[in-house]
Amino acid sequence: MNTSFDLLAETIRVLIGDDHRIVREGLKQILADAPDVQVVAEAQTGPDVLAQVRELGGSLGLDLVLLDIAMPGLDGLDVLQAIKREHPRLPVLMLSTYPEKQYAVRCIRLGACGYLNKSADPDDMLAAVRKAAGGAVFVSQATAEALAAAVGSAGAQGGPEALSHREYQVYRLLTQGRTVSEIGAQLGLAPNTVSTYRARVLEKTGTKNDVELALYAERHARAPKSA
Repeated sequence: MNTSFDLLAETIRVLIGDDHRIVREGLKQILADAPDVQVVAEAQTGPDVLAQVRELGGSLGLDLVLLDIAMPGLDGLDVLQAIKREHPRLPVLMLSTYPEKQYAVRCIRLGACGYLNKSADPDDMLAAVRKAAGGAVFVSQATAEALAAAVGSAGAQGGPEALSHREYQVYRLLTQGRTVSEIGAQLGLAPNTVSTYRARVLEKTGTKNDVELALYAERHARAPKSA
């Protein structure tokens, strides 16, 4: 009986936050293969993630939050910041379909314990979960390269790296083809406020409209960073 208790005490309790059910089911299936990992909750919106974290007592009831960046109701980056404010000891591992060079550095700067692409190998995903839950920062090779590039370009702020947190959120949604109204609903901002952020984004990226911005984002995602 003591052995069972010890195993239970060592279990990594995970909350999955992703708005796609098929993704949540896939993650649960991967994690189910690990006897030391247990998914204790799941959520499909940003506010629901925060509500479940609070209900479970933060790090008292959870060991890790697996959080998608693109969450409805409240952006994943805002959810990350809220969790770190309320429960600074609770590790949050960010998930995304986007390349590491686009989001990994920003997520880690905001307090994430790592950034994991959803296409990652199941073994790598389990390794990331275990490392993050243990209090370390999970850094893949691609993330390490993105961090190195960010350090190398720190003295020459330009492009997306020069955008504030909120500007970057608006930038990301604009490049996905979202309208000002849709972005406002996603981020909880008034349309005129979104328009102000949009103007700042266009100015800082040197683009004139949303089409040019989308092309700029594509070039930035594909082109290697210069030292």
